[in-house]
This record gives sequence, C-alpha cells and structure tokens, in this order.
Amino acid sequence: MSADTPRRIVLLRHAKAEWSDGTDHERPLAERGRHDAPAAGRKLTQTGIDFDLALCSTAARTRETWKLAVQELPHRPRTTYEERLYDASPGELIALLNETPDDVADLLVIGHNPGMHALAGALSGTAQGDTLQRMNRTGFPTSALAVVSFAGTWKSVEHGVGTLLDFWTPSDH
Repeated sequence: MSADTPRRIVLLRHAKAEWSDGTDHERPLAERGRHDAPAAGRKLTQTGIDFDLALCSTAARTRETWKLAVQELPHRPRTTYEERLYDASPGELIALLNETPDDVADLLVIGHNPGMHALAGALSGTAQGDTLQRMNRTGFPTSALAVVSFAGTWKSVEHGVGTLLDFWTPSDH
C-alpha cells in the first residue's frame, strides 16, 4: 500500500461492565453490556468497513464485548489481544497505532476510556458534520464507537491527521 492509501481506524469502547470486588482488569460485562455489545457489532457491520485487524485489550470486559460484537460481522478479522491497550494514554495508543503493519487498511481497536475518547479527539483534525460536537457533548459512553479516516502510513499517525467520519452510541439505535 502506498503512503497516501486511505485508512480507517474504528475506536470501540467496551460495553457496560459490572462493578466487582475483584480486580478492575477482570470485571465482566453487566446485563446492559451484554445487550449493547451486539448492537455495536451491528453498527460496525453498517459502516461497511471490512476490518483487516482488530486490536483488543486483554481486560475481561473488552474480550467479552468483542466476542459478542464480532458475531454480528460478516467475517471475523484477524484479532490480536494487546495488554498495552489497558489503561493506555493517548500517546501510548498512538505509539501502538504506529506499530500497525502496512498491509492493514482498516483497523478496529477495542479499548477503554478515557483513552478511546481522548484518542478519537486527538486524531480528528477535522470532522464530518456535527460528529465532533456530538462526541464531545455525550462523552464516549460504553459501547460507543468513532470512525476516523486518514491518508498515509501507520507510522505517520499523530495528532490531527484524521477526519472523524462517524460517532455512534447505543442510545442512537
């Protein structure tokens, strides 16, 4: 793929999780999360994006969200479970995006807040319509997703390179 190849990143926040006495990393999905994760999967299908790769945090709630959402996709993309997505800062997330193989055009990232919201905002130098205002007004609730496009290599991903194409929350369906 050339340096000006259009690429898309979809950032998906995990579905609603239970509060538990165990570790934060092992929190399971709540009933609402088990309902919203397939809805997020249906929205992923509606984007028409054929993901080349999914990066999923190793936390229980992100793995469970992905397991429910991927069942709604026409085919399962190659999936890598990445422990560095857990509790990552926007800078750490950009560094992770910079490691994406060049043969990946469309990437799905299943992670956590505040990182997903901060990364979507950081990458979005421009936005279609009112997507950025809606995202900033609602925050980035559980099961929300943002679609960001950019042209260039993964190594060139940095603040402001992308356009926020879509922002969706479970309350939108």
